[in-house]
Amino acid sequence: MAITSLDGRRFAEMIIQGANHLSVNAQMVDALNVFPVPDGDTGTNMNLSMSSGAKEVQQNIQPHIGYVGKALAKGLLMGARGNSGVILSQLFRGFSKAIEDKDSITSKEFAAGLEAGVDTAYRAVMKPVEGTILTVAKDAAKKAVKIAKNQSDFVVVMEEVLKEAKRSLKRTPDLLPVLKEVGVVDSGGQGLVCVYEGFLASLKGEASPENSTIIPSMKELVNAEHHKGAQSFMDPEDIEFGYCTEFMVKLETEKLKKHPFTEELFTKEISAFGDSLLVITDEELVKVHIHAERPGDVLSYGQRYGSLINMKIENMREQHRSMIDNSQQLKEKTVHSEKQKYGIVVVSMGSGIGELFKSIGATAVIEGGQSMNPSTEDIVNAIENVNAENIIILPNNKNIIMAAKQAADIVKEKTIVVESKTVPQGLAALLSFNPSANLEDNHEAMSDALLHVKTGQITYAVRDTNIDGLAISKGDFMGIADGKIVDVNKDKVASAKALLEQMVDEDTEIITIIYGEDVSQQELSNLENELQTAFPDIEMEIHHGNQPLYAFIFSVE
Repeated sequence: MAITSLDGRRFAEMIIQGANHLSVNAQMVDALNVFPVPDGDTGTNMNLSMSSGAKEVQQNIQPHIGYVGKALAKGLLMGARGNSGVILSQLFRGFSKAIEDKDSITSKEFAAGLEAGVDTAYRAVMKPVEGTILTVAKDAAKKAVKIAKNQSDFVVVMEEVLKEAKRSLKRTPDLLPVLKEVGVVDSGGQGLVCVYEGFLASLKGEASPENSTIIPSMKELVNAEHHKGAQSFMDPEDIEFGYCTEFMVKLETEKLKKHPFTEELFTKEISAFGDSLLVITDEELVKVHIHAERPGDVLSYGQRYGSLINMKIENMREQHRSMIDNSQQLKEKTVHSEKQKYGIVVVSMGSGIGELFKSIGATAVIEGGQSMNPSTEDIVNAIENVNAENIIILPNNKNIIMAAKQAADIVKEKTIVVESKTVPQGLAALLSFNPSANLEDNHEAMSDALLHVKTGQITYAVRDTNIDGLAISKGDFMGIADGKIVDVNKDKVASAKALLEQMVDEDTEIITIIYGEDVSQQELSNLENELQTAFPDIEMEIHHGNQPLYAFIFSVE
C-alpha cells in the first residue's frame, strides 16, 4: 500500500531508524580519512548529533509531525558536534521549520522541507565548499522536488532521493581536489546517505541494511578536510553604515500577541536599517548583528518582540567600542556586578594540557579534541558555569569551531570564539589576553596571535596509504607541520627531530614540547639531547600534556 501522508509517529520512526543505521556505520564513516591518523571522527560526530536528535524525538513522539520536527531540531542543536554534526543539525533545523505547523505532510511538502533544510545549512556555512555533505543534500533535495511533483508515494520519492544522494556522493571527488587525489568520496556525504538509507528502510517496514553502500572502486577510505569557511563581515572601512550593532531579543508572549514573530519578516524588515545582517533564531531568542547608521532605531524595532539583552554598539569608523545608551550600560554593569569580567573556556585533550591552560588564565577546560569533539551543549554548560559577563572560547581544533560558534549564539553572555585550531595556537592566544581590554580588542589581539605560532605534531598511521608523494605504512610515525605531513619514520624521536628541522628557521626563538601519554622518559630524554645538539641557541620548554593520539605537540615561535 502506498504511503501518501507522513505524520509525526511515522516520521519519528524514520528518524530513529536513520540514527540507528548511522550508528551502525559510524566507524566506516570515521575511516573516511584524508590523513591516515586516528582523527577520523566525522562518523562519530554525526552519530552523536543524530543520536541526540533521535533521543529528543523518542521523548516527544506524537501524531503532529510539526511538534516531532521541533523536538528533532532541538535535540540536534544541543547535541551537534564537529562541522558535519553542526551542518546535519542545520539541515534538519530548516526541514523542521518548514513543517512546524503541519499535522502531517505530503510528498511535496516533504521535498520542500528537504530543500528548506539545504537553504538553512548553506546559510550556516558562510563559505560553502562543494563536494561535501552540503552538495549531497542539495542534489538529493532537488531530486525530491522534481519527483514529488508527480509522485505522492513516500517510498518512491525516498527511493529516488537515496539514489540521487548516492550519485551525488560519487561525484564529490570531482568537486573537491583532496578527494580526487586519493580517489574517494566525502565522509559527511556518506554519513547523510546512511541516514537516508535508514529513512527508506523505515518507510518500507524493513530492517536497515547491515552496512551502507560505498563506491566499489574505493581502495582507501578517507575523509576530506573541508568546510574551511568561517563567518566574516564586511570591513568597517568599506561600508556606509558606521555602527556595528549586536543584541539579542528574548521573545515575550505579551509582545508577540501584538507583533507575531516570523524569522522571514523580522529579517526583511530589520534589513532596511543597514547591511552585513545576521539573524539567528530559536524558540526563545533572536540574535542580531547589523551595521547601521542609527542603531537606536534598530534596538527600538527589536524591542517590539521582547526584551533586549547582550547589547553592543561600536563606532566602526573610529575603531573603538562606543555605547549609545550610557544609562543602559550602567544598568548592565549593576546587574552583572557579582560576575567576573571575563571567563575563558578552552577545549583540551590530556590532563597536563588542561592544567597548562589553567596555569596561564583559562577559567574552564572542556575535555575534548580529535575523535572526541564536545557538543554544543557541553560548551553551553561550561559557559554558564563560568559566571562571567564576557566569554572567550578557544576551541583548539578546527572541527570544534562551528559547535563553539553555535554555543556562542545560544547563550545570553557576550561571547566570542577565537578560532584556534591547535593547542599551540590556543596557548599563544591565551598569552595575548589582556584582562583590562574590551572584548573586541581582545578578540583582535588573540586572533592575531594565532598567526605567529607554528604547530607540529607527531602521531601514527592507522593504515597503509600514499599521500602528498609519501608512502605511509600502518604504525609509521608522521611529522605534521601545520596540517601537512612532512616526515614519515619508524621511530617517533627521529620523526620528531626531522619535523622540527623543517619547522625551525633563523627567526625561531623558542620551541615548546608537549609530550603525550605514550612517551617514555627515555624517549623524552633522547629527544631533548637531539634538539639541544641541533639547536643550541634556541630556548626549549617541556610540558607533560598526557594527551592521547599525539606523541608530541610542538610550538615553534
